[in-house]
Amino acid sequence: MLVVLLTVLAVFGAAAPAYAVTAAEKAAVLSSFTQTSAGSYQNWNAARQNRAPWSAYGFDWGTDYCSASPDNPLGFDFKLSCWRHDFGYRNYKAIGAFSANKSRIDSAFYADLKRRCATYATAVRPACYSLAWTYYQAVSVFGSLTAVSNADLRAAADLKAQAT
Repeated sequence: MLVVLLTVLAVFGAAAPAYAVTAAEKAAVLSSFTQTSAGSYQNWNAARQNRAPWSAYGFDWGTDYCSASPDNPLGFDFKLSCWRHDFGYRNYKAIGAFSANKSRIDSAFYADLKRRCATYATAVRPACYSLAWTYYQAVSVFGSLTAVSNADLRAAADLKAQAT
């Protein structure tokens, strides 16, 4: 019986205990996922798409996208930028380091939005950049996107209409 048990363990492997991530390791990865660079965004997005290797970190991947503001204002897709912003806010709050990192998370959000705007036609970019600035100001001042008003959306729509 012992031989059979040892053979099964050898074939299937003994279940190793899960690797325990330290608080410093979690903070380091969280920092690497919330920088302003395109590489940081790409690394976060790759992890978002394949979360299994990151399960030991206990990250909160939840999102409400752009909260009460439109996720696709005037057809500009801000969803993933808002998701990464939520990721930074939620996870830094969870480790008790939100205040020290809020400004950088907000700056990364703005950088993400500007990179997204750069993918649109030159003629409509001013409207997209205007909305990006408005969304950034909302999170910078209020910590949420609920401050993006209908007047801001109308002003950006006017810019877009003038460009086309």
